[in-house]
Parts: sequence; structure tokens; C-alpha cells
Amino acid sequence: MRAVNKIVIHCSATPEGRNVSAATIDGWHRKRGFNQIGYHYVIGLDGKIEAGRPVNIMGAHVGGGGNKASIGIAYIGGMDKAFKKAKDTRTEAQKAALIKIIKILKNIYPEASIHGHRDYSKDKDGDGVEAHEFMKMCPCFNAEVEYLEFQPKSFKAKSKKARDIKKEIKKDSNEQ
Repeated sequence: MRAVNKIVIHCSATPEGRNVSAATIDGWHRKRGFNQIGYHYVIGLDGKIEAGRPVNIMGAHVGGGGNKASIGIAYIGGMDKAFKKAKDTRTEAQKAALIKIIKILKNIYPEASIHGHRDYSKDKDGDGVEAHEFMKMCPCFNAEVEYLEFQPKSFKAKSKKARDIKKEIKKDSNEQ
């Protein structure tokens, strides 16, 4: 089993309401030169969790060396219906499935932190990754904050918002 210390959430960057399968994404990734789908799991509009790349094999979903010890999960969607703007298009079923797969993975990898792909953008001003620094909007929600309850004690936030919340929690606990 390979070491895993991060779970990275992605979107498929497909229009709202258009469902695609892990097999379709596999085809897209192979056309880009990958030997197989880059994500380990894909979550359909109905919340069905499909296996992608085997977890024991390093993914191809984050640049800058981020694949080595991470698991990539992509939900289908992430763009508005007109396919012009990034949008959080997760269905209630997808939200529930994301929590389900995170809980399963955290049971296996309890020290894994959860991040969004956009959190891997370069922090140009040193205060945490913010919207003006995003290389892309994937996913279209702040995964570090949304899944804060699943973060390990050793969690090192990449996003400014998660860093600020962590500081506030620490400050509140020190005051008590």
C-alpha cells in the first residue's frame, strides 16, 4: 500500500446536468497522453461512486508533485449549463457521496488532509491561496472549509479562508 496523506477534490469541468462516467473521463485522459484515468474515484450526478485509477497507483490529478501521496476524487459538473462559467453544481446525492467516500478514506488514512484542486495554486502573497490566485476554479467550493470536521489535527491549510478559520478556532480555544 502506498503512503497517502492528502485527499484532493476535483470537478470534471462539465456542464451542469450532463452526466459522464469514469470510462468517459478515462478516454479524455488517454487522449491527453495519460495511461489511464487520473482520478481514483468519480462521483456521478446520482451520487454513484465509480472506481477510477486503483488507489495503490499514484494518480495524475495534481501538478507540482501533489500526486505522489494523494487520492483524487472528481465529481461530475463544475460548469454552468451554458458551459461558460465555473459553478458549484453538486447535487445533494453528490454531496452525500463525497462525505461517504471521505469517511471511508479517512478510516483507512486517518492523517490525510482534504483539499480542493484549486488549493494547489501558487500562493503569490504568502497569506494562503485566494480566488485571485486560483489557476482554475476546480472545485467550485472550498473543500478545506467544507470538510473541516474531517481534517486531522496536523492539518496545514492551503486556502486563506481555511487558515483564517483555523486561527479563529485556536484563538477561541485559547480564550476558554
